[in-house]
Amino acid sequence: MLQADQIQLDRIRHYVRALPKAELHVHLEGTVQPATLLDLAAQHGVELPVSTIEEVTDWYTFRDFNHFIAIFRAISQCLRTPADFTRITYEYGRSMAKNNIRYAEVTWTPYSHVGDPTKNLTFADLLNAINAGRDQAKQEWGVDMRWIPDIMRGQPETAPTLVKWLTSSAAQAGGVVALGLGGPEIGFPPELFAEAFSVAKAKGLPGNPHAGETVGPASVWGSLRALNAVRIGHGVRAVEDPALVDYLVEHQIPLEVNPTSNLCLNVYSSYAEHSLRQLIEAGAMVTINSDDPALFNTTLNDEYIHAVLDCGLTLDQLEQTGLNAVRASYLPPDDKATLLASFEANYARLRAKFEL
Repeated sequence: MLQADQIQLDRIRHYVRALPKAELHVHLEGTVQPATLLDLAAQHGVELPVSTIEEVTDWYTFRDFNHFIAIFRAISQCLRTPADFTRITYEYGRSMAKNNIRYAEVTWTPYSHVGDPTKNLTFADLLNAINAGRDQAKQEWGVDMRWIPDIMRGQPETAPTLVKWLTSSAAQAGGVVALGLGGPEIGFPPELFAEAFSVAKAKGLPGNPHAGETVGPASVWGSLRALNAVRIGHGVRAVEDPALVDYLVEHQIPLEVNPTSNLCLNVYSSYAEHSLRQLIEAGAMVTINSDDPALFNTTLNDEYIHAVLDCGLTLDQLEQTGLNAVRASYLPPDDKATLLASFEANYARLRAKFEL
């Protein structure tokens, strides 16, 4: 590689790391780092199949979806007290600061904790604990978070109880901004959860399900039609249906795209094959996110760098995804406008600084 080319690549990497960012698709349980997991396991007497940071890092390396679910469950087993949730929220806030993430809407799965009788946790316990972690992180680093608790697809019977709590005044005052839907798409189509999402919508809570990841366009269509989704987690396989892409573009339905996650889950075999650029060039409202950064060995900085250097986005396109994340957020209009203005000013300043 010519020296001039290397200098340009270095400038791009420094520029991307310096960009202010917003993240809309990240799972709190998927942010738990190896050292934290080992510490929590030791505190609570939870036996893991690994005992060193190096072994946990290797164990985290994605093999298949069942392996991923096993790790996610093991992490959940190690989260047993309110203090644990405060800690991991605070630690994600620290990671936000390192990645220049100013604002995040964080997904977490209440019933994997409240539904475990050995933990003796309530919904209120969880919300108060993560808000304590959020407040600590905001005070120390100036980052902010809101919450998208999700229904577990594999346990549709829990949906009514969860929605009843999420639509309470206490939950929404505590930072809950949308209803999510996570877990395996296969065997659990969106239509199973139509009533829960209808109740949530009637109480002012928008629908924000995962769709179009391991199942194709039918999952996205189902989320739009049956769940009245206003934002889609993933949605990358929409490209398999031109009519769906046209609909997403026409209605500017935001997509929360997670490139490295999609590679790990074998949705795509390489960044070059990923639909990110195709969706953007079609005019879709795309955002870039990290999903489960600890489990996929990534960060939002890494995702932005892959988007440019491996997926082929221009810097203009990358900046547009960053602005899309703010526009697609559930922030109040005044807060959204303030954050947008800050991002735009910083983009221009950083372009000049790095001569890009």
